[in-house]
Amino acid sequence: MLTLAIYVGAALAEIAGCFAFWAWYRLDAPFWWIGLGLASLAVFAFLLTLIDSNAAGRAYAAYGGIYIATSLSWLWVIEGIRPDRWDLIGAGFCLLGAGIIIAGPRAPI
Repeated sequence: MLTLAIYVGAALAEIAGCFAFWAWYRLDAPFWWIGLGLASLAVFAFLLTLIDSNAAGRAYAAYGGIYIATSLSWLWVIEGIRPDRWDLIGAGFCLLGAGIIIAGPRAPI
């Protein structure tokens, strides 16, 4: 459960950081939003280091599925656009893949 919380927190931090740049560049948000974006992206990177994995690539691969699902939640909650069935089906496959990567049995290294 802690792993999932870290992944979701990292995804929210990454999305918020990228959205800050999006808002500055495409929505005319104030320049100081870039600073918020940079801080948020630093939090994202730090949170991923907390994942209990012996390989960074595996931790990042599993994160991808969580990121996709969290991005669709952002789309709905923050941007006010409800994901359609294709978004949800795609996210479901991604979460299934992330779950397999996270929970799959591993040979000792």
